[in-house]
Amino acid sequence: MEFPADQPMRVQATQEVVDYVVASGIAPLPAHHELVARTEKETGDKAGMRIAPEQGALITLLAKTVGARRAVEVGTFTGYSSLSIARALPAGGHLLCCDTSEEWTRIARDGWESAGLAGLIELRLGPALETLRSLPVEEDIDFSFVDADKTGYAAYFEELVVRTRPGGLIVLDNVLYGGRVLGDEPVTGNAAALREFNPALAADPRVDVVMLPLADGLTIARKR
Repeated sequence: MEFPADQPMRVQATQEVVDYVVASGIAPLPAHHELVARTEKETGDKAGMRIAPEQGALITLLAKTVGARRAVEVGTFTGYSSLSIARALPAGGHLLCCDTSEEWTRIARDGWESAGLAGLIELRLGPALETLRSLPVEEDIDFSFVDADKTGYAAYFEELVVRTRPGGLIVLDNVLYGGRVLGDEPVTGNAAALREFNPALAADPRVDVVMLPLADGLTIARKR
């Protein structure tokens, strides 16, 4: 594999490369594999909404790195990311999951039970912004993962950042949105929201931010 002499080495994320990456890191739980199979079978063309296995491994590592005890997830779908967070929590830890779908989170609940992690997870069904605003405004959240409607990212972040302890992490998925955040051609909806949100977050003095071209783009914000 050859690289331009004046450019950093980068490897294209082919399926072979992705498989190698996943095999070389934190292995998915058996419950993760069960969730993938059920998601593909029961959600049809929505199955692609779940996070990628390499993202799950990174989320687990990040949550462990900050010693997370209290975590929040905005957008649970069928539970792949919540399993990845919950497996990193110690006994007595707590993960609050926010979602609106009883149908999809039913699959997640089964996965939590299968993995023996259900006791660490609380699911609240309803608008996530209402759930977040109902939480005490105290800096006691260690880790958050946001993977919901992109038009809500700015509002979700504002509610989370004031409740996150210094040194805590807020991780946001799909920040590249298939590349539609790039360029200056007109966009609407989720792409337009992210095109506005991403630079605003990068300039936010309350956090240190890195964006990774992992899967559909993953931003990690550390509260100062």
